[in-house]
Amino acid sequence: MLAQGMRNMTASLVTPGSIIAKEGDHENGEGTALADGNIISTVVGYVHVDDGCISVSASKPIVEPVVGDTVLCEVVKLNEKNGEAMILAVEGKPGSIQPQHLYGQFFVTGLVDRFMHQTSDAMRRRDVCRALVKEVEPVVRIDFRERDDCGVLHAICPPCGDTLQAELDGDWNVKCPTCGYQAYRALADNYGAGWAELDQGASALNNAGKRWGAAAEAMFAKGPAGRATFIAADVREDGRERTYFRFEGQAGGRGGGRQRAAPGTRLFVGGLPREVGTDELSELFKSHGDMTDCVVLTDDAGVNRGFGFVTYAEKSMAEAAIKALDGHRINGRRIGVRDADDDKKKGGKKERKEPEGLKIYVGNLPFSATQDQLKAMVAAHATVNEVILATGPGGKAKGFGFVFIAEKDKGEAVVAALNNSEVEGRRIKVDIAKSKGGKGGGRGGNRSGGQGGDGGGKSARELQALREEGEGGKKRKRRPRPKKD
Repeated sequence: MLAQGMRNMTASLVTPGSIIAKEGDHENGEGTALADGNIISTVVGYVHVDDGCISVSASKPIVEPVVGDTVLCEVVKLNEKNGEAMILAVEGKPGSIQPQHLYGQFFVTGLVDRFMHQTSDAMRRRDVCRALVKEVEPVVRIDFRERDDCGVLHAICPPCGDTLQAELDGDWNVKCPTCGYQAYRALADNYGAGWAELDQGASALNNAGKRWGAAAEAMFAKGPAGRATFIAADVREDGRERTYFRFEGQAGGRGGGRQRAAPGTRLFVGGLPREVGTDELSELFKSHGDMTDCVVLTDDAGVNRGFGFVTYAEKSMAEAAIKALDGHRINGRRIGVRDADDDKKKGGKKERKEPEGLKIYVGNLPFSATQDQLKAMVAAHATVNEVILATGPGGKAKGFGFVFIAEKDKGEAVVAALNNSEVEGRRIKVDIAKSKGGKGGGRGGNRSGGQGGDGGGKSARELQALREEGEGGKKRKRRPRPKKD
């Protein structure tokens, strides 16, 4: 805090927020403000007290650019059709620039008197430029095209960092003396000369108003990839072989993907219950050999997608896992295990081998029904080989299942004994399941029509033709369609 009797400019430099006096001791003047009973500084500068009025004179005056001013700036952002430059100074107006005037925006059409496909074809980030202020509200707009002294004043080589020299060579007007990089810049007259006066300014190398040659058009036609800048190997690594860091188990290709497995060592595991994750899958497969990778695929929400991959160190280990675990049950679901790279099986789903015996469909079951309950119910009438209860995502019961019995001649007896019987208050449906050729399970069975057990795998159209033949070949006549006017 400064003494009350201070009359002259002090030697102490104050910053915004510094308390310089108590409210009431002095009248606050320029560069100050009142806050919580104190007079504080709002600028960086020195304190003055004159006739009871205390003020702070800024060490550097505040500069506000106006339309028509010339500014020095550095390119900091480039989009396809516009860009942004940080204003370093307003020529002829020394002082500090306020934040709202610190950045100037420009368009590709304001770079040079020539058609430019995108802003990066005439400027690059870190280029130092001179520009003309065109607008100050609501944002600062700058232009490089209207005057020859506006444009790029200094540029560095993107591959090696050396200063680019002005040199006209066909479509290009700048060249790196170190690595030979060539490009085009919207040059200002004083490019590379500082404040020196030039007989002929560098802006003459911009080829204003001329069409692009074949070299430039070929580069433009390749799109952004053709404009990419690659670091010069002889500058960055002095010709030595390049080495790249790799995570263990990853390849160095695009995307850092997993190491490609040897043929026959990578297995596809399908039919996984939703509650099984990578840890559970690894625990199941680890007893069959040395695994190099194991993963269960998930969606964006982290939910198991029902399949995964296991990779072994040797093909013999993978073959042993297939033999032991293909068809293995996890939480009531039968999983499928196969060679992930087997082209013969990639075209479609692997057909699962059904248990032996006559297949009986049991529907309208309560969701709480169990395999043991269903087995005990059918075992009273025939020998049960296997029971399968259909489940959905998360292992939820679907309300139907299949029972395979050893005695194929007892199917009718099982149906007669159990169809329309009650299980936990629900009247169940029991029928002999159709063969796979008949397109459907027991739900679609129709025993009352005489076709249920001996349809022979015929299609619905064939069965319809047989019914019509039994009725004398008579078909229901179609209604005549009304004629259009």
